[in-house]
Amino acid sequence: MDETPVQQMPHPHIYVERTLALIKPDVIDKADEIEDIILRSGFTILQKRKLQLSPEQCSDFYAEQYGKLFFPSLTAFMSSGPIMALVLARDNCIASWKALIGPANVSKARETHPYCLRAKYGTSDLRNAVHGSDSFSAMEREIKFLFPTSVIEPVPKGEIAKDYLSRFVNPTLLTGLTELCKWKPEDPFSWLADWLIENNPNKPRGESILESGLRLLEQ
Repeated sequence: MDETPVQQMPHPHIYVERTLALIKPDVIDKADEIEDIILRSGFTILQKRKLQLSPEQCSDFYAEQYGKLFFPSLTAFMSSGPIMALVLARDNCIASWKALIGPANVSKARETHPYCLRAKYGTSDLRNAVHGSDSFSAMEREIKFLFPTSVIEPVPKGEIAKDYLSRFVNPTLLTGLTELCKWKPEDPFSWLADWLIENNPNKPRGESILESGLRLLEQ
């Protein structure tokens, strides 16, 4: 009797959303300060480069704004000095970065989001300190524009995300919660966190460098 081949499950993969951030020419001297706020706000900086765009490059980057009255002023300003381009990562990255930078209108930002970056560093609607991608498609285009060698992986949604959770996350979590109920530790949160680290199905096999070092010290 012919045996039915066993279908190999794809290797589990964690996707983290990314976005593009620009520190504009008007606040390039505040780049270190702004980067510190970015990191303290829970973002990871994956890539960074300082550069100066030509007016033609700015026109291409802001192509969706072409034809609007402010377009010539925008391209002239953005090509007037160096900028800092950053690729940021975290969960819900695009929306989180947009929330941190605030409304494009600086006056509105100061009224409604007084602690956002544009309220703190912006001086006008044109010189509003920072830029962020508006959507996933915009993020893909903008990162590719400024970081041509970047590989952008899709963020799973809908049935794909549910399938990932049911196959790679839920089984381990269910086992951990069962053990938690069995042992009833005094600090359940820390216990579960330690258990998940110890029982991570993606944990590298074999002895780590740290474990090897500790074993040698004990000998």
